[in-house]
Amino acid sequence: MAAGYNALLRNAQLDAITSFVGAGAKLRIYDGARPATGGGVTNLLAELTLGAPFAPAAAAGVLSPNLPAAVNAGATGTATWFRVVKADGATHCFDGSVGSEMTLNTASITSGLQVSVTGWTITRGNA
Repeated sequence: MAAGYNALLRNAQLDAITSFVGAGAKLRIYDGARPATGGGVTNLLAELTLGAPFAPAAAAGVLSPNLPAAVNAGATGTATWFRVVKADGATHCFDGSVGSEMTLNTASITSGLQVSVTGWTITRGNA
């Protein structure tokens, strides 16, 4: 059986993500197989700048990041995973899957065409 967390604890854990990510973090969208956490990357399709704050306070064990402004893709490919890095562009925060943990306007990315995040939530524990 999975661990069960108090609602306030779940929210605090999620709010720690917002604190760690900080202002001006980058959301990078990639194709190919997702590597081990923080591992080497595949082809970068698009990079979006995240808001400040990264997300409003978590509620009921769910964090809903502020959706970034759309950008034009820098490369062509099928979006399969994403990585969030701090504003310095180097410090890894976390990785996730496109389609399940985050949705885009399209997974078929074409260089020069718009890429936008259409949905994104992070759920903690038994929420």
